[in-house]
Amino acid sequence: MANIQLTTSSISTRNLSPFKGFQPSAFQLPSIHHLRIDTLTQRSFSRLVVKAATVSALKYTSIKPLGDRVLVKIKEAEEKSEGGILLPTTAQTKPQGGEVVAVGGGKSVGNSKVEVSVKTGAQVVYSKYVGTEVEFNGSKHLILKEEDIIGILETDEVKDLKPLNDRVLIQVAQAEEKTSGGLFLTEATKDKPSIGTVIAVGPGPVDEEGNKTPLAIAAGNTVLYSKYAGNDFKGKDGFEYITLRASDIIAILS
Repeated sequence: MANIQLTTSSISTRNLSPFKGFQPSAFQLPSIHHLRIDTLTQRSFSRLVVKAATVSALKYTSIKPLGDRVLVKIKEAEEKSEGGILLPTTAQTKPQGGEVVAVGGGKSVGNSKVEVSVKTGAQVVYSKYVGTEVEFNGSKHLILKEEDIIGILETDEVKDLKPLNDRVLIQVAQAEEKTSGGLFLTEATKDKPSIGTVIAVGPGPVDEEGNKTPLAIAAGNTVLYSKYAGNDFKGKDGFEYITLRASDIIAILS
């Protein structure tokens, strides 16, 4: 390898043409004696690896869920309020529903094979913060288990929801607006009610033989349920609804 020597005598500014707006000035470099680069060898760069790579996005033509998983095309969030006002991204409601576009082959329970109960094309509502979100065919999709699907909703009315498995749809009892002494309560002081009327029930969970076990709760029952359980919804009729598992219901009131 060739030697390179650099000394202060080999650097000069006398022959440099001045740039416009700048004046040359004398400067000195510290004394550099025989800076040698012949000692650099291949071993010095043993940890330095340079590779050229091309990044390309992979294109998939189909997604097939496995087991009891379901592929749902997420419903886009509303960008406008009912009054036509544009909503900022932070104010847009995260969608909790979408259309089923593919289903898995089902799961094994004991010696039986249980198929997925929802079909492609169904409009479903699912629990928050479940599944795996993927980008597919230019739209956002969600791969989730069937048990994470709350129910089928074919209309815009929450009261028309058809619960799946062991889930129950309840119309929440309205909170008291007055105290026993007749004082009006503000929204902040109203207790969250944990009593409601059952509107619809699911077909029940699957037993070891693959059969549905009917729930002990029926539509029309007034029930007491655990606070902060399930998923809350606001219906267009002005009532509040909640969907929860039958195990979250504490008692039937009469």
